[in-house]
Parts: sequence; C-alpha cells; structure tokens
Amino acid sequence: RERHDQSHAAPKRGQHHGGLYKRPFVESFEETPMLVAVLTYMGYGILTIFGYLRDFLRQWKIERCHIAREKEEQRDFVPLYQDFENFYTRNLYMRIRDNWNRPICSVPGAKMDLMERASHDYNWTFEYTGRVVHDVINLGSYNYLGFAENTGPCAESAAEVTVKYGVGVASSRQEIGNLDRHEEMEKLVAKFLGVESAMAFGMGFATNSMNIPALTGKGCLILSDELNHASLVLGARLSGSIIRVFKHNNMQSLEKLLREAIVHGQPRTHRPWKKILIVVEGIYSMEGSIVRLPEVIALKKHYRAYLYLDEAHSIGALGPRGRGVVDYFGLDPCDVDVMMGTFTKSFGAAGGYIAGKRELIEYLRSHSHSAVYATSMSPPVVEQIITSMKCIMGEDGTTIGCERVRRLAENTVYFRKRLREMGFIIYGNKDSPVVPMMLYMPAKIGAFGREMLKRNIGVVVVGFPATPIIESRARFCISASHSRELLDKVLGAICEVGDVLQLKYSRHRIQPSLVRPFDDSVYEDIDD
Repeated sequence: RERHDQSHAAPKRGQHHGGLYKRPFVESFEETPMLVAVLTYMGYGILTIFGYLRDFLRQWKIERCHIAREKEEQRDFVPLYQDFENFYTRNLYMRIRDNWNRPICSVPGAKMDLMERASHDYNWTFEYTGRVVHDVINLGSYNYLGFAENTGPCAESAAEVTVKYGVGVASSRQEIGNLDRHEEMEKLVAKFLGVESAMAFGMGFATNSMNIPALTGKGCLILSDELNHASLVLGARLSGSIIRVFKHNNMQSLEKLLREAIVHGQPRTHRPWKKILIVVEGIYSMEGSIVRLPEVIALKKHYRAYLYLDEAHSIGALGPRGRGVVDYFGLDPCDVDVMMGTFTKSFGAAGGYIAGKRELIEYLRSHSHSAVYATSMSPPVVEQIITSMKCIMGEDGTTIGCERVRRLAENTVYFRKRLREMGFIIYGNKDSPVVPMMLYMPAKIGAFGREMLKRNIGVVVVGFPATPIIESRARFCISASHSRELLDKVLGAICEVGDVLQLKYSRHRIQPSLVRPFDDSVYEDIDD
C-alpha cells in the first residue's frame, strides 16, 4: 500500500520517490523566458508576413524566385499539399533546408566525412561541388556505443557471414528465409533482456506499427504518452482501438485515465475494456527524458493493465549493464508485458525486436503482419547484432562492451553538466545521452547548424512541426566513441557559437566544479 501511494504522488520535477527509485530521478525542463517567447512568436510572425508578401509578388511576377510556384502543366491536378503545409514548406522551411539531409561518405563514427553541396536557387535544389569535408565531428548519429564502425570484430564477423550466406535471403521467415543465425540472435536477445523469448523484425518502425495492431483491436483501450514516437502513434491508430493520451511522464494524468477507463468502461455500452495497454518509451528522443518506469509499473499492476515499453533509444544506452531502462531502475523485466527495442542505434545494425513471455512471442509469430509478410533480416546485419550484443554482455571474452557502456554514461554526465554551466537551457534527464539544447527562435535554427559546420562539427537542429513551434532545439547524441578531448573541442565551439547567436538563455547558472573521476555514484552527485 505504501508503494502504491508513493507512485501516485504528484510527479514534481526532480522529486525523489524513495520507495520506488533506487537513485535520485532528476529531470530538468527550464521554463522559456518570457522575452525569448515573445521574440520567437514575433520571428515566426515576421516570416509569415513576408511569406504572404512574396506569394503576392509571385502572382504579379515581381518576385525573382519562381521555383516556389506550381508549374503550368500541374495546375489541372489536385494540389499535393494543404495550403498552410505548402506555405510553410515554401516560405519557412526552404530558408534553412541546407541544414538537413546532408550526405555523408564514411562510417558515422565519432568523426565522419561530409559531401559538400551548394544551392543556386534558394535551397530548392542542391549541386555537389565534388569536395569532401573530412573529419567532421559527429554529434547527430544514434551511435551510442560506437558499434557503427568498419573495423574490429563486428565488421570482420559480418564480412565472413556475407561470404557464407550472402546479403539477402529473398524470402520471409515462415517460408525459406529462416536461418540458423536468426534463431541464435533471438535466443541471445531473450537472454540479454532476461525474458523467456524474443523475435526480430527487419525494420524498427514496422516493429511498432505492425505489432500493436496484432496485440489490440476493437473494444481495447490504448493509453499513450503525448510524446510517443510516430511509429507508436501509427500502430495505435491501425489497431482500431480507442486511444487516449496522457501528459508526458505525468503519473497523475495516467492514473486519472486508468480510473476513468475502469469506472466508465467502453463508450455507450459501458462494458469493461477487453484490454488496457499503456504505451511508453524508455528515452524520448526529442526531450531527452526517461520514462518514470517504477511508477508506471506500480500503476499498471494496481489497475491490471498491460505495459508496452519502446526501448529504441534506451537499450544499450542505459543501465550499468547496458540492458536499458529496466536495468537502469533495477527492475524485473517480467513486470513489462511487451518489451520492444531496435538494433539501429546502440548495436549499429538495423531492425527491431519484441520480447516477453513465450506465449506472447508465439502468438506474434503467426499474427504479426511484419512477421508473416516481411522479408527476413539480412545475414550480415544479424551477425552485427550478435557480435555487438555478445560484446556488451562480455561473452566475447573481453571487457570492451562494459567499458563502452561506462564511457557513454561518463560522457553524458560530463557533456550535460558543462552545457548547463555555460548557461544553455538543456532538457531531459541527467543520464540521457540524448541532449536537447534549446534554440527557440526560427532564425537561430539555421544559423546554429551552419556555424557549427563551419567549425567542422555536424549537429542536428529541429524545429516545427517536429517540435512545438516555440521550442526549436539542437539535439546532440553522445557516444562512447567520443573522447574527452573531442567533447571539450565541441563544447568550446558550442560556447563560442552560443555567444555569437546569444543562445545562453538559462537564468540558473551553475558554478563550474572540479572534474572528478567517474564512478557509479556520479548519478547522485550532479546538482541540477
């Protein structure tokens, strides 16, 4: 009873629930300064006014850039875009489009090679100059443990398997596409996660969008976090279940929906729901926040619901053993009904998995569209997963995997703390390797990306509609492959660009402290 009451306490930011959490759970979401918010809205307003003015001038053929207009031969067709979507793309997005889709021509490790391109028509089309920008520091890849590499045991094993099996199976698992390597991989995934069984899929997005419809249907209720990934949202919609959204990581909001669902039942008939499925993520990739899993599990048990946990960003990247958010909180994997994750990030491969009880996996093998119809995973990709996972588990006879997990945690704490000391507003949990740094104003989105690239640093900048219109940001992804010297160089460049663009918005400056050796207590020592 005591544990249940604590799980229902108001989830204040930074509050510690001693009965559920073994270490302090600290997250920071500093409020947007009022002046910055006003200037951000003004910036979007000015861009919108000038956009409509340019559209007006295009009609009178005064505007020089005519590429934004529909071609004459297209005028008889139904418009491809809605009015505002088309307007936003033409007049706002195109101004800073050069910050996205930059092609690289190397392994996306700690450093990468970037193909230089130029535009002569206001970012509508790009031409390659033939020049390659070498050794660009990579802060955008989800290469959390540094396994995206073309040398070492993983690459060698994948090359051997390619020679033996080829690069494709050209069949589904249920026909003649089931290899012994697939079976070994799934057994290894189940062992890694500490569950009875697991199955793998060739695409991470489809792992969510095609399996949720197999788990729920009409007469079922899905309770989804408001910041869940598009694949979870699509899967929930395809299932035909009723969907209700709770506020991000807010346990009061979740419990309110659970209570209402049990008290009122289904709409009109008021019959009990066939299933209630809570859908959450381990690490939210835009916020850098970690799910309040101990509280979610306490609520799930009390109200007899099911829990679907998406560990796309947290598996391999969290926990002392790299087992994800369940390992991070020291919980029992059996308390999570459906464990989902991807191999595309920490393992440097492709695809996703679903893990849990044996009955669940056997059911999905015959009912999941992505299991029945999709082509099975490529053998070298499977081998990359097996080799990297054994490395993390220490089954390769080395401690390289453990060292990478530890280095990632050390780099994350160090990088986040230094950014806060500089005066930037940083979102998320102090242990999350996804580090969003707030930019706010639309003009600064493109300026920050370009200024960092001038300093040979590749970063990801994000704006509306991927984020709320007032919360544009740069999103850094920390990796175990980043050395301390590399991070210091990046931090120096961010500090310099932050001064030039006036990005140091935080009103809570933290005094720099002496850097101490990293140990297991570092999670508890960092002041927010």
